[in-house]
Amino acid sequence: MSEKQNGQNGKNGNGHGYHEQPAASLTFADNRLLPQLYGEHDAHLVRIEKKFHVSAASRGNQLAISGDDPAAVEASRAVMEALYAELERGGEVGTAQVDAAIRMAAHEMEHSDQDALPGMENLAIKTMRKHVRPYSPGQAEYIKLLQDFDLVFALGPAGTGKTYIAVAMAVSMFMNKRVERIILSRPAVEAGEKLGFLPGDLKEKIDPYLRPLYDALFDMIPGEKVAHLLETGAIEVAPLAFMRGRTLGNAFVILDESQNTTATQMKMFLTRLGEHSRMVVTGDLSQIDLPRDVKSGLADATRKLEGIEGIATARFTDADVVRHPLAARIVQAYDEWDRKKKNS
Repeated sequence: MSEKQNGQNGKNGNGHGYHEQPAASLTFADNRLLPQLYGEHDAHLVRIEKKFHVSAASRGNQLAISGDDPAAVEASRAVMEALYAELERGGEVGTAQVDAAIRMAAHEMEHSDQDALPGMENLAIKTMRKHVRPYSPGQAEYIKLLQDFDLVFALGPAGTGKTYIAVAMAVSMFMNKRVERIILSRPAVEAGEKLGFLPGDLKEKIDPYLRPLYDALFDMIPGEKVAHLLETGAIEVAPLAFMRGRTLGNAFVILDESQNTTATQMKMFLTRLGEHSRMVVTGDLSQIDLPRDVKSGLADATRKLEGIEGIATARFTDADVVRHPLAARIVQAYDEWDRKKKNS
């Protein structure tokens, strides 16, 4: 698909010679994919140029990338090859996919002396409706932990894919008959509201708290299939209080928003883990809605269980936020404000 050339000479648009620069030349086999690869008005190429401080010039089915830093040229080439491969697989390439490929390539460039992360395709999680691939180095590490450990804590801000990737892994393991059921749970605590003040019966009171879990499921599994699996109990979505007294065997169990558990609730939940089961506990310690005098069960558990064999912790930062780029800047602004407040 591509051929790399180094030390390419040339002339600029005015016919003047320029200094020899490291360069890469890529040839793409299918011209029909290039409009989506390059983006409208070459927007994707521009994002790559700005990130790695390179120049990209296209002609026909060829793309030349040049710049002063050989590592940046190589990273840019890797981004374009990864995106083109995604299009060849029938996938989409938009701003989110471009930013994801840039993050992965930038990480490899900055950590070239360390073991390379597996590529996005090698870590793809296959579900019934889509393939879920890592969009950041943190997500790639997270997927590896989910593959290798029975209990994983995932800590970090919203938008980092903690819950979404966990649900994808649960669906994948269920499809491959590695578990017999999926159990998704959340504590029913939201910004001081109490269930008794909400309208409707118990199910209607609880469902708003569990809606993000339903949303993830419908992204992974066709709607009619989700309904059937919920009816048969193969998938269960329930508040944390419903877990008491149970042993959850042969299951993939996810506790979402766990920063809003108490230490007692967290211990109860963790000890539900049964034979041939996996458990993922997600949360954001900066978004605790418990009363001020109540300690978060997530903070308590990660401190007490650190270093225990079979348990791993994935820690996300604002660099792993993969929603709208503005979301990452908002997280950064709040974190900076909190740091200033603590130091004042």
